[in-house]
Order: sequence, then structure tokens, then C-alpha cells
Amino acid sequence: MFRSVSLLSKLRSRIGQQSSLKDSVRWLQIQSSSSDLDLRSQLEELIPEKQDRLKKLKAEHGKVQLGNISVDMVLGGMRGMTGLLWETSLLDPDEGIRFRGLSIPECQKVLPAAKPGGEPLPEGLLWLLLTGKVPSKEQVDALSKELRSRATVPDYAYKAIDALPITAHPMTQFATGVMALQVQSEFQKAYEKGIHKSKYWEPTYEDSLNLIARVPVVAAYVYRRIYKDGQIVPLDDSLDYGANFSHMLGFDSPKMLELMRLYVTIHSDHEGGNVSAHTGHLVASALSDPYLSFAAALNGLAGPLHGLANQEVLLWIKSVVDECGENITIEQLKEYVWKTLKGGKVVPGFGHGVLRNTDPRYTCQREFALKHLPDDPLFQLVSKLYEVVPPILTELGKVKNPWPNVDAHSGVLLNHFGLTEARYFTVLFGVSRSIGIGSQLIWDRALGLPLERPKSVTMDWLESYCKKAASS
Repeated sequence: MFRSVSLLSKLRSRIGQQSSLKDSVRWLQIQSSSSDLDLRSQLEELIPEKQDRLKKLKAEHGKVQLGNISVDMVLGGMRGMTGLLWETSLLDPDEGIRFRGLSIPECQKVLPAAKPGGEPLPEGLLWLLLTGKVPSKEQVDALSKELRSRATVPDYAYKAIDALPITAHPMTQFATGVMALQVQSEFQKAYEKGIHKSKYWEPTYEDSLNLIARVPVVAAYVYRRIYKDGQIVPLDDSLDYGANFSHMLGFDSPKMLELMRLYVTIHSDHEGGNVSAHTGHLVASALSDPYLSFAAALNGLAGPLHGLANQEVLLWIKSVVDECGENITIEQLKEYVWKTLKGGKVVPGFGHGVLRNTDPRYTCQREFALKHLPDDPLFQLVSKLYEVVPPILTELGKVKNPWPNVDAHSGVLLNHFGLTEARYFTVLFGVSRSIGIGSQLIWDRALGLPLERPKSVTMDWLESYCKKAASS
């Protein structure tokens, strides 16, 4: 039981025993100087070096093959096909996500927190994703202040949301608000004035930082409009990014503020192949500005096979309780899982398109629950599911990864602290994902990445090609 959790806990323990994290992550540049608190100036120094590196890579290794493409890949959603540059994170099938080379436990160890031993601040991860460097607390505080100064949402964005029925899905309202923000796009203005392509990254940076700063305000407005009679909670100029988001939603307990910091951090980026990240990159490759690109990404995130899954998990768990009670036995839970599967449905929160072990984003949420809400009945049910579901899915033999993913846990944590509206959960995911997508869009423009245009084929073409291959 919990073998994947225990393995990762042992990994964290070993990391903690090392004399220096810098020794184990040799490339890492931990910035101790607080003299330069400006994120943009850091990028200005880094970009020429990265541009030269890309040119050298293309010149020296442009013809190197990265693998073969099979018919299964073409018909199977391009799974396993390497075809996209994404600098901010890399997903390993066995150990999970790494943000600029750092695992989640490592990020929890080295990124600045609001308090000693606390969860990492999302602003710190934003700095890391953009620069590849772990920021100091002073740099994070400066970035937090800058984001607050950018978090002004124009009135017409609220009016655009208000034009929708209050019954519209929260993601529909959220994406509408983001689209309305596009009116102030700095990239669009600069492009219309004829900006040189070598400078594309500069207005993209402004748009991305503004977008990241404003989406929590828009998201909180949607939540308060739907669930709290439109009673808006204004931004608090003394709070950090994650805490302010929680505050504007209406949740101010210290534990909930910590949870939101953790939630935003771990949901921010998951390399470039997932639907929302890839959509953002694809749309931006047409030189659509960050607002247009991120709105498109949100529409992908809203799908049941992507971000909407976190909504489905809590609803399914509550259906278990409604039918079997909170004190459900292991045997009763097994029967309910089989009932779900035999009904042609999936058990939400288990499996992943890339991962082949327990998602470390699940693991860190489990550790948060063990620390802050060990006796919560739904958390205890999630723990039982971790014992019950993987063996059943393994027995079925139809899944490559029977282990829980990030969605299996987040809803239970949010529910514990009072954010019980499962239909809204994907909006939280969307706010988080702005950090990862926004960071990569800046680098897309800085590196001059081209328009994305893969080749598609028909079934006739595939059948003909395969016949020729078989006869040759």
C-alpha cells in the first residue's frame, strides 16, 4: 500500500540528507544577490545566450532523427511522438514533472515560501520557469508586488462576463473574461505599429505578466458572481499571488492560503504536449497574442479528458459516499469501482497519458492532507481508493498506468476548506496554468519559434503507404 508514495518520500528524505542541493542539481544557479529584483532585466541578459544556443543546435544537429513515427502514433493522438520544443518543464514517465530540472520535492525545498517550512510561492516558480534560476525571497517579493500592480481588470471585462447567463459553466465565463482582456494587448498594438520580430518577446512579456496578474481577479469574480450573490472581495495589497487568489475567492484561513500556494505551483506547467499547453503554443505560433492563445488553451482545459477531470473526481467520490456511506469498507469500495467500470465509465483521477507511476503532484497533496487534515472522511476515502483502484485497473490489463494523478486529490483538499463547488475547480486549474503557458510563450517569441504546421494524412494514404512498405 502506498508504495509509490513511500518511494517518493524516501527520495525526498535522501535529498534532505544531502549536504547541498546544488551538488545534486549541478546546473542550478541559486541567486543570492538582491541587487537586481527586476525579472525582465534577467531575461534581457539570458535571451541572447539562448538564441545562440538554439542556432548552434539547429546548425550542428538539425538532421539528427529523434525516432520513428508509427501508424499507431498517427491514429493514437500522437502519443509518444517527439515534436515540440518546451523549455520550462519536462515530464519523465517514471518520476513525473521537473520544472527547469527540479522535481516537485526539490521545488518545495528551495523555492521561497511565505513562512518557514511553508509551501512554495507561485511567484518563485514563475521566476524559475522564465530564468532557470531559483530566486531569492527578495526577488520573489518584488515580483509579487509587480504582479499586484498589474492586476487591474477593466470594467468592460466584467460586463462581458455579466452578459452571460449566471448558469453558464464557470470555464465559459472565465474564458470570456480572458478574451475581453485582449483589448489591452501590448503585442497587438506593437505588431500593428510594425515592431521588428527580434523584439516580439518584449510586448509578449508585458502581455503575459499582465495576464498572469489579472486571471485570479477574473476567476474570483466568476466564483463570487455564481456562488456568492455577486459580493466581490477586492485584492489585498499585502498578500502574495496564491494567498490573494484564495482571499478574493473568500477563503482566508492560513491553511487554505497555503493550499492555494501549493495548488497553483504544482498545476502551473506539465510540459508542452498536454491539450492546454499545446493549444496555447499552437495558437501563439500564428503570432496570436497571449490573451488569444491562453483563451484557446482554456477551452482545451475545459474538456472532460483534460482539466475538467478534477471536477469529475470529487463528484464521483461524493457519489460513493451517497451510496455507501463515509465508513465504506475496502470490499464495498471494490464493488463500487467494479460497478463503475462495468458501466462503461472510468474511475476519474487514475491513469495518465505519459506517467507510469503515481503522479508526484498527487503525492505532495497527500502529504499536505496528512499534515493538515488527516481525519477528513473524504481524505480517508481517497487513501482507500489508492489501495483499491490500482490493482483492479492492473487486473483489467487495459491501462498502462493504474496510479492516481493530480486530479485524484485536489478536490478533496479544496472541499475540506469550504470550496465545495466542484463545477468551478477547472477554473482554479486555469489560473495556475497561466504561469506555465505564459512563461513558454515569452520564450517562444524570444527564440523566434516558427508557425506550427504538422503534416496530416488520410486513411487512404495510410493504407497505400503500408501496402507499399509491406511489398518493398
